[in-house]
Amino acid sequence: MSNRMWGGRFASGPAAIMEEINASIDFDKRLASQDIRGSLAHAEMLGKTGILDKSDVEAIQGGLKAVQAEIEAGSFTFSRALEDIHMNVESRLKDLVGPAAGRLHTARSRNDQVATDMKLWVRDTIDGLDEQLADLQLALAEKALEFAGAVMPGFTHLQSAQPVTFGHHLLAYVEMVARDRGRLADARRRLNECPLGAAALAGTSFPIDRAFTAGLLGFDRPTANSLDSVSDRDFALETLSAAAICAVHLSRFAEEIVLWTSAQFGFVRLSDAFSTGSSIMPQKRNPDAAELVRGKSGRILGALMGLLVVMKGLPLTYSKDMQEDKEGVFDALQSLSLCIAAMSGMVRDMEPDVKRLKRWAGAGYATATDLADWLVRVLEMPFRDAHHVTGRLVGLASARDIGLEKLTLAEMQEVEPRITDEVFAVLGVERSVKSRTSYGGTAPANVRGQAKRWIGRLQKEAKARG
Repeated sequence: MSNRMWGGRFASGPAAIMEEINASIDFDKRLASQDIRGSLAHAEMLGKTGILDKSDVEAIQGGLKAVQAEIEAGSFTFSRALEDIHMNVESRLKDLVGPAAGRLHTARSRNDQVATDMKLWVRDTIDGLDEQLADLQLALAEKALEFAGAVMPGFTHLQSAQPVTFGHHLLAYVEMVARDRGRLADARRRLNECPLGAAALAGTSFPIDRAFTAGLLGFDRPTANSLDSVSDRDFALETLSAAAICAVHLSRFAEEIVLWTSAQFGFVRLSDAFSTGSSIMPQKRNPDAAELVRGKSGRILGALMGLLVVMKGLPLTYSKDMQEDKEGVFDALQSLSLCIAAMSGMVRDMEPDVKRLKRWAGAGYATATDLADWLVRVLEMPFRDAHHVTGRLVGLASARDIGLEKLTLAEMQEVEPRITDEVFAVLGVERSVKSRTSYGGTAPANVRGQAKRWIGRLQKEAKARG
């Protein structure tokens, strides 16, 4: 038999394979809450403008709330024959309230309806992700404050470069997550225009009030062009782009955790809560949570690329290809949420080995830059000359397999006669980090100040959210 929602034009029903490829209810039922919210607002507007009688509006809204309750209770039966969440809700609404249900679709289309539902879902999800990311920042800042003075090696090219502090390293991720939150906030601000009322693609001849509907749904304004309204998926692309960058940040940190927890590094330890064992090697402690964060980042990046490819060749306005936006968006943002939660847990759980960090902080002649800076500052040597002198001293120490601080003053003076014993004051790793007092530098005083500022700001945000 023909589909009772759109079957007037068709004498018979679709082939089984057509139903299989066409139905989206298996995944778009996730939009149920947003779909009903949009329909409640649309019915309210239809009543306000006199397009529907008050009695019809009351019946529709009461029925929609009953459908919502059934879905929340788990008693609602979703039908693949009805294709999508919109038709499933409308069909059940008709069962509950009769002919009035058929009037709900006045002055709208599934095209503007699904665009509105998706915007509402993405907006809700961004709000949740922002709260999670703020919690991750707080976890990082609190751990940074606790270990503001813990010296560790800083790397470039994964080679020892200069000493930094563990707290300073963690604050780098606080800044990265701040940019992630900023990108999500930008995406939210741009998506906050309401497509409902654009109808299929050309608008409607009914005297609707789109600004009223937009206000009911918390949008800043209605979208300005009906063609763009139903064909736009920029909001999904932009959110996925922000999510992908955030996932890259989480993956980079996850990789560091994997390295840090290895026997070769031994910089931090994760408890049993975020580690797993081996089925054959009883000694193993695997950082599986970090590895899964690293791995899931690929799914999030893939979702962005997938939707870009879907959209790249589509003419205006709506094409069924756009149904492919949902699964990728749902999976990517759910995966990101899980990764953020896991990372926050690992940050709070991890315990750095402060002694081991300090021992390796000076490896690889990490205080060589401090020596060069001393030559510039005290001996007023041009930096390039100081760089050359320091390089010769590093070569001398390396040949003897000792640290710079183990060279004698006489040995140093053979390279540069003006060096005095004051130079030894800058060759310790703790003195090195304390000297890095420039804004944004690794000096423990800087780190404590930055960590406290972040903690205060984040706690204020949390209090404002209630």
